[in-house]
Amino acid sequence: MRTHHCGDLNASVSGKEVVLAGWVDTVRISGKIGFLLLRDRSGIVQVFLDKKLAEANQYLKPQSVVLVKGLVNKRPENQVKKEMKTGAVEVAAASVEVLNMAETPLPIEIAEETTTGLDKRLDYRFLDVRRQRVTDIFTVRSKIYSTTVAFFEKEGFINIQTPKLTASGVESGAEEFKIPYFGKTASLAQSPQIYKQMFVVSGLEKVYELGTVFRAEKSHTTRHLTEFTGVDFEMGFIRDEHDVMTIVEKYFVYLITEIKKSCREELARLGVDLHVPKTIPKLSMHEARNILKKLGKIVPENEDLDADGEKMIAHYIKEKLQSDFVFMLDYPWEKRPFYHMRPEKDKKVTKSFDLVYNGVEIATGAQREHRLQVLEAQAMEKGIDLTLMPFYRDIFRYGCPPHGGVGLGLDRITEQMLQLGNIREAILLPRDPERLTP
Repeated sequence: MRTHHCGDLNASVSGKEVVLAGWVDTVRISGKIGFLLLRDRSGIVQVFLDKKLAEANQYLKPQSVVLVKGLVNKRPENQVKKEMKTGAVEVAAASVEVLNMAETPLPIEIAEETTTGLDKRLDYRFLDVRRQRVTDIFTVRSKIYSTTVAFFEKEGFINIQTPKLTASGVESGAEEFKIPYFGKTASLAQSPQIYKQMFVVSGLEKVYELGTVFRAEKSHTTRHLTEFTGVDFEMGFIRDEHDVMTIVEKYFVYLITEIKKSCREELARLGVDLHVPKTIPKLSMHEARNILKKLGKIVPENEDLDADGEKMIAHYIKEKLQSDFVFMLDYPWEKRPFYHMRPEKDKKVTKSFDLVYNGVEIATGAQREHRLQVLEAQAMEKGIDLTLMPFYRDIFRYGCPPHGGVGLGLDRITEQMLQLGNIREAILLPRDPERLTP
C-alpha cells in the first residue's frame, strides 16, 4: 500500500514520488491552499495540498485514515526551524484518498499535553496510543521484553512456559482467583514458582519465563495490578542467594545498556536519562531500620518496608552512593514464604532479598530450601501440611540441588525505568479491582 513511512522521509529522497498512509493529525485550509500533518508509527510529515486538493479535503477530519501520493520536496531552512517536529522535507500531494473518515467529536483529547484523565484514556486506549508519548512508552517496553529474552538466552537459561490454570499454589491462598473447572475448583497462577523449581530439579538447571501472573489483591495503588507480566528465573547449584543477585545485577547492566542504544530517540522525547549501574549496593534490613530510624521512621523488627520506607531508602542510597538500585537483604521469616531458606545462625531472617529501583520494589528473590525435612518443618511453622501438596513435595524427594531465583515485574521495570508515576501507564490494558474492560 505504501512505499515509505512518514518518519523515514529526509533530504535523501527529495524529488522522489512516494506513497504514504497514516492518520491525519491536523488539517489547515488557508485560502486556496492547504496543509495536513500525516502521522504513522514512525513519525509525522507535512503534506502540501494545492487548490484542487484543498477544496476536496476541506471537510477532512482529524484521525481519519488516508493514502497520500506525492513528491518529496526540501523545505526552506526557516520553515524547518519553525516546524521542527515535521522534519526537513514535505510532500506535495498529487492525490489524497480517504480510506476511513473518523467520527467527531473524539472521545478523548489526542494531544501530547492532554487534559484527559487516565481512566478515560484507558477506556479508549487504542486512541491514546496515537499520542507520541504513549507510542514511545510501549516501544521501550517492547524492547525491554526482547532484550530480557536475549539476556537469558545469552546466559544459558532455558525458556519454559508454565500452566496458568492450576490447583492451589504455594503462595497465599487469599490472593488466588478461584474458578470452576469441570466440577473442581482451579486457580489462576499467582506465580510459576512450583514449576520453576520443578524444572531446575528436572535437570534443565537454569530456566526462565516471561508470562502472565494473577493476584487477587484488592489494592488501589499506583503500583499494584490484578494481572501483570512476570519475569521469572530459577537456577540450580548455587552457593547462596548472592549468586542469584549476581545474575540480577548482570541483567540490569545489560538491559539498560541496550535500551540506551536501541531507544535513544524515545528516551529523549520522554525526557529520561538512564544510568547503567556499575554494581548494585546491598543493604540489610537491620541497616535499613537504623537508617530510617535516624530519618524519623520506625520499622518494627519483624515488619517489611512499606512504600514510604522504600522511597526513603532509595533516596538515601542515591544521595550517598549515586545508585538508582539497591538490594535489600535478610527479610524477616514472618514475612516470607515457607520455602525461603533461613541461615543457620539466625532463624529469624531468610536468605532472601528485594530489589528497589528508583524507590519502588521491582523484584523479590531468595535461595530456596531444598532439604525436604527442613522444608516440611518450615511449612508446619507456617501452618502448611506438605503431605497435602504431593505435587510440590515430590520435587524434593529424588535429588534436588541447592537453587534459587527471582520474580520481577516487567510492568514495574517499565514504569520505574521511565518514571511514569503509575503502573497503569506502563501496561496497554491494565486490570485492577474495578477495570475488566476493554
